[in-house]
Amino acid sequence: MVDANLGRQMQGAVADPALGPVTRQVSGRAAPAAVPSGPERGQLLAAAVAELPVLDANARQVPFGALFRERRAVVVFVRHFLCYICKEYVEDLAKIPKSFLQEADVTLIVIGQSSYHHIEPFCKLTGYSHEIYVDPEREIYKKLGMKRGEEIASSGKSPHIKSNILSGSIRSLWRAVTGPLFDFQGDPAQQGGTLILGPGNNIHFIHRDKNRLDHKPINSVLQLVGVQHVDFTSRPSVIHV
Repeated sequence: MVDANLGRQMQGAVADPALGPVTRQVSGRAAPAAVPSGPERGQLLAAAVAELPVLDANARQVPFGALFRERRAVVVFVRHFLCYICKEYVEDLAKIPKSFLQEADVTLIVIGQSSYHHIEPFCKLTGYSHEIYVDPEREIYKKLGMKRGEEIASSGKSPHIKSNILSGSIRSLWRAVTGPLFDFQGDPAQQGGTLILGPGNNIHFIHRDKNRLDHKPINSVLQLVGVQHVDFTSRPSVIHV
């Protein structure tokens, strides 16, 4: 016979509306060990994290903290450069006029986790001309508590994703097999996120993606830093390869 007190506790837990929805890994394998949650809004970015290097398209190392030492920055960590969702999201980031950012004294930065060799082709593909770097060893991703693996979570329909999963996946595969370097251009299991940082090591906002569709709508982030609303309904002309 099941202990009556235990039964009542279980019933209470199920009925408690304050408890969040149950999530699970998409993979059938056991969930990975818990990773550090990383810093939160209102905290300071650890100096050791700010000193970690990122690479630009010429393989030049730049301390992560130097990117936002003098002014605020919207920093978008993407999954990997072959991800069609990341590609279409960055295509919309590319539409943000530099004049809008300059008026608000804000920098826009994308960080990927591929080899630096993939930066220039990705920028040509998406039309992105703002700052972009890579963290090939994913050290900053890890220190910031970015998730690896996917959770089932309702993320709603993204205004930035135009392809369906079939057509988008086919394009990603085609880019993989026709590219000069046949790789995934990053860890496919790594999720990204969005932060507002600076000046200095101040963290004003942090969002860690739970899955590939959980990115923040761009205008909602721009509003937080006083950047004008951007119309994303018309798409720039980009090269699909």
